[in-house]
Amino acid sequence: MPLKIAMIGAGSTEFTRRLVHDILAVPEFADTTFAFMDISQRNLDMVTRLCERDIRANGLPAKVVPTTDQREAITDADYILCTIRQGGLEAFQLDIDIPLKYGVDQCVGDTLCAGGIMYAQRTIPVLLGICNDIREVAKPGALFLNYANPMAMNTWACSKYGGVRTLGLCHGVQHTHAQIASCVEMWAKREGLIPRDYEMRRQEVDVVAAGLNHQTWFIKVEWRGRDMLPLLLELFTQHPEYRETEKVRIDVLRRFGYYSTESNGHLSEYLPWYRKRPDEMMQWIDLSWWVHGETGGYLRFSTEDRNWFEADFPRWMAEEPPVISAEKRSEEHGSYIIEALETGRTYRGHFNVVNEGRIPNLPADCVVEIPGYVDRTGVNSPVVGDLPLACAATCSASVNVQRMGMEAAVRGGVTLLKQAMLHDPLVGAVCNPEEVWQMADEMLVAQAEWLPQYAAEIPRARARLEAAERDGTRVKIRDYQGAARLPVRTAGEARH
Repeated sequence: MPLKIAMIGAGSTEFTRRLVHDILAVPEFADTTFAFMDISQRNLDMVTRLCERDIRANGLPAKVVPTTDQREAITDADYILCTIRQGGLEAFQLDIDIPLKYGVDQCVGDTLCAGGIMYAQRTIPVLLGICNDIREVAKPGALFLNYANPMAMNTWACSKYGGVRTLGLCHGVQHTHAQIASCVEMWAKREGLIPRDYEMRRQEVDVVAAGLNHQTWFIKVEWRGRDMLPLLLELFTQHPEYRETEKVRIDVLRRFGYYSTESNGHLSEYLPWYRKRPDEMMQWIDLSWWVHGETGGYLRFSTEDRNWFEADFPRWMAEEPPVISAEKRSEEHGSYIIEALETGRTYRGHFNVVNEGRIPNLPADCVVEIPGYVDRTGVNSPVVGDLPLACAATCSASVNVQRMGMEAAVRGGVTLLKQAMLHDPLVGAVCNPEEVWQMADEMLVAQAEWLPQYAAEIPRARARLEAAERDGTRVKIRDYQGAARLPVRTAGEARH
């Protein structure tokens, strides 16, 4: 029987189109039905037109069924893929701008820190609604593939409270694996072990990564049977690009002995050491690309990307449609997991799953990112063993924030929400407790329209802010744009 794949948040144009191409590159899936669902009719229409044109141009029998009705999209679906950003760029702006007034300078703000915690408050209720629809109207045993951040908190909530099989997917391991392969290639050429014109594929370097999403550590790196971990610090500090763009990651590698999966900007906001002093931040970041640490970098990039998309959609429609083929398939996990489950062709990747003792020195109920193997029998993850102690200590601090943030989102618990922010590494390094309490109240009030579980609490938060203003007890805030914020470019400026 042809597959039905529901894509929730399909208005994410680039990602949706890429996933459709990846799935249709598998010959057995040529007649797949894609149910595109998005709350934006305008974005849905544009993405549908692009994908339908690509399908027709490649002579495939697949079809796209667009809808703004989530339950309709999920009905009889074999797989459900989620790429939502609840609150869109409007809420994302608040995730960045409000904490800045309290001195919390985030690059991304979608996983931890004040922004990531609030992102979970908006997203988890929606995901639990998706889980409810999957339980009630999807095919029995349908698999929920979640791409939405904050990955660990979202996957944890779906696994604990959603009642459906949930797998969290991220591409951080693949991207960093490619960095490591680049370093090994540079070293191997210098040592005369490979020809100067040889282009090393990342798959030639064997790795095991384990930890939490965006704080996953490469605990095994081998090339042709040689342990490369002892050489990584030397190789990264000698790399002409990474020594400039990955200063935080290299410094953590120097002190921990292990390289992290996440980009320089991401990692810098999950730790208490690199973004707490504005006068020191520039020594740790690089402004050549937003991922290297720019203040609000992902927000700026996403805003420009939306502007560019809206301006360039007619040009994309006028271009020659791309060829859908196995050679052009991306490295996103989703299509390979579906292929392995449906055909039995084994796929190995790194996935976000409930720990259940696979990393014994992290809590059994938290969500970890570890290697996994997929075939007809399902998704199978091995026991990795204990993380190195420094890596485990960093992850443990994050797990406690994730647990409180996740439970707060499910319960609508203001105190838990504030305690999650208080224990966040960067927020705690910058703010005192009263500043955290006021910042959380301000974010609740500003984001009220996306926080139905806090409906009874938001008037109280507003009253607390008004009373503090009236009594003169409100903590001081700053007119602060961050240590490294760049202006948003127009579509024309971004194009050039």
